[in-house]
Amino acid sequence: MPLYTIETTYRLPVYRYRTYGAAAVDEACRLAIEDDDWSYEKRDDESAGETYVTGVWSGEDAAYSGPTQPIPSCHVETAQRIASHFEVLLGLVKLLATPAEAERSDRAFWLESAQPAIAKAEAILAGEPDPD
Repeated sequence: MPLYTIETTYRLPVYRYRTYGAAAVDEACRLAIEDDDWSYEKRDDESAGETYVTGVWSGEDAAYSGPTQPIPSCHVETAQRIASHFEVLLGLVKLLATPAEAERSDRAFWLESAQPAIAKAEAILAGEPDPD
């Protein structure tokens, strides 16, 4: 039976409270994001994110010592799955928004392109593996 070394990760929210003087909320938000003083940070251990896979290697204790294996999409962080699939969906919308393509009356062509993208989006939202 093959052995695999798997690196998993979860995100732990770290936060701080700080008051900023600003003319508007947008400016105060910008100041907070640009502020790099985290000396009073707090960890939110009760709001840790999902556990997801960040690396796969063949063999025992093989992390970072050989070629990586592809990570199945369903084991990647959900936010990353969404971001990656967003590109596919944007591409479909751009095609539909192109005047020459928008006038195309071949519904079967669009269904063939859109159905797999819709199925994958639904799987991501349901927390399920990608459809075949």
